[in-house]
Amino acid sequence: MNEKLIERKLRESVKKLGGLALKFSSPYHRGMPDRIVLMPGNRIAFAELKTIGKKPTELQKKAIAELRAMGFKAEVIDSQEGLNKFLEEISC
Repeated sequence: MNEKLIERKLRESVKKLGGLALKFSSPYHRGMPDRIVLMPGNRIAFAELKTIGKKPTELQKKAIAELRAMGFKAEVIDSQEGLNKFLEEISC
């Protein structure tokens, strides 16, 4: 599965759950995840989407670690299984 397909499935699935999966870009903080996911009940998560087998860059790993240290859910998703797990965790 490629990154664009995972991204489309993420957007559609989050919308069905009542949330938004917005494209996220931060020009002054490189490495931030691709999508910010906003869910009902003030829940926020971040998703870095990759083609199967691709790994995040060092900058992306650092940004994800910073987000997690602040208590946010931040995941790298590169498969249908990873997407399913992410969706299950944010829908609780």
